[in-house]
Amino acid sequence: MRKLSSLIAIMIALLLLISCNAGSDEPASDDSASDAPAASESTAEEKTMENLVVGYAQIGAESEWRTANTASIKETAEQLGVDLKFSDAQQKQENQIAAIRSYIAEGVDVIGFSPVVETGWETVLQEAKDAGIPVIMVDRRADVPRELYATYLGSDFVEEGRKAGNEMNNLLPDGGKIVELVGTVGSAPANDRYSGFREALADNIEIIDSQSGDFTRAGGKEVMEAFLKNYGDEIVGLYAHNDDMAIGAIQAIEEFGLQPGVDIKIVSIDAVRGAFEAMIDGKLNVTVECNPLLGPQFYELALRAVNGEELPEWVPSEESIYYPDNASELLPERQY
Repeated sequence: MRKLSSLIAIMIALLLLISCNAGSDEPASDDSASDAPAASESTAEEKTMENLVVGYAQIGAESEWRTANTASIKETAEQLGVDLKFSDAQQKQENQIAAIRSYIAEGVDVIGFSPVVETGWETVLQEAKDAGIPVIMVDRRADVPRELYATYLGSDFVEEGRKAGNEMNNLLPDGGKIVELVGTVGSAPANDRYSGFREALADNIEIIDSQSGDFTRAGGKEVMEAFLKNYGDEIVGLYAHNDDMAIGAIQAIEEFGLQPGVDIKIVSIDAVRGAFEAMIDGKLNVTVECNPLLGPQFYELALRAVNGEELPEWVPSEESIYYPDNASELLPERQY
């Protein structure tokens, strides 16, 4: 009996072993699949405009152009439903750096900024990269390695300078002495508009003085007053890096007793409403456009960046040149 019982036990064990081996050849059950990590659940959900959080460090409000640029950034965010955290650096780099660091600490999705000057950004942008936050430069470039920013959205400032130089050549075919109102020292538009203008300027036109008016109307007026005191009616042309400085200079020229746009030919950059008004009055000869309405393009790029899309190094804006002959016709259509 003991032998029979042992034999029966062995047979049962063999049957159980065969059953287990057969089960191992079958596909994994739903229960086993649920135990495996779910890749789709661990992947971050794609962002939309409605849940996008953006930190924007603006330079300040130094000109009509900047005011229009800020309005575009803010109004577009509201229209799209973007959560925008905005700061005004009041023309100080340290304020912009502090704002960017605060955005990193808050964990925003994307950081946008218009660097007040070109240098001194590498450390804070490396901090943003280490935090996994893409950075978009708007309107102005910073001198940093390519891997520290997602893209640059803005104008070709060198080309704007070339356009201004060509227009000055047309205005002064016989040559002469001119002065230059430079933008904020060390900024990308000032550097590039300075060099581009010289690339295009004819040999018979001499730049006798070049000083910074810091892109402001008050600065333009003050520097132009000094130019007129030093050179008087030797000056036959003025190149201003933006319209606000040109408008300030126009006031100084009139107070000096000369006729702006006639005695002194004036070329400036931006194409703000104030420039069109000056052209209508015959006081400004040419304005080269620098488009400030970058809000829609900025948020489109921000969304693409945060969702992992590789962006081009530079996304240029489209711009024109404007003259007095159609300024009155175009002015009502201008948005800035």
